[in-house]
Amino acid sequence: MEGIVTGVSRSATHSFSKEKQNGIRLIAGLGVEGDAHMGKTVQHRYLVRTDPTRLNLRQVHLLQAEVIDELRAGGFDVSAGKMGENITTRGIDLLSLPVGTRLFIGDTSVVEMTELRDPCGQLDDYQQGLKDATVDRDAQGNPIRKAGAMGVVVVGGMVKSGDAIRVELPARPHVAMTIG
Repeated sequence: MEGIVTGVSRSATHSFSKEKQNGIRLIAGLGVEGDAHMGKTVQHRYLVRTDPTRLNLRQVHLLQAEVIDELRAGGFDVSAGKMGENITTRGIDLLSLPVGTRLFIGDTSVVEMTELRDPCGQLDDYQQGLKDATVDRDAQGNPIRKAGAMGVVVVGGMVKSGDAIRVELPARPHVAMTIG
């Protein structure tokens, strides 16, 4: 399975959207250099309130460009970085990847997938109805969350639009990503 990076973004503040960049530097064990969510322990505000010593399994937020395309077709004004992701991808179904999948991005970077992003109320603060638009239902009525996936940086390096992404699945049995 292969894909491509279509956008990279970061924000030094805990703003909802992240500003599009020419490139971002991933730092092993920490996340995106200059991003508010970088750190060994959780940096997401609500997680810090519950347990500030918890390991940061949400160092990098990835979102499929295909989801952005779907949302735009539904009338939402979204683009790379607007939903808070650091890396926007195309060609890989991020949401179906198992825990431990490694994404080899560009020349050196490796991100290991950890969990799904739970669509939160901030999506509706950005645009009304966006939260519901990022949740579908399967045939049994179970939610399918489409707000992206989270990972940790295993090997750092520069990432930019146009970089290739190679997917390496972990050994079986595979464990589906869930909301962390």
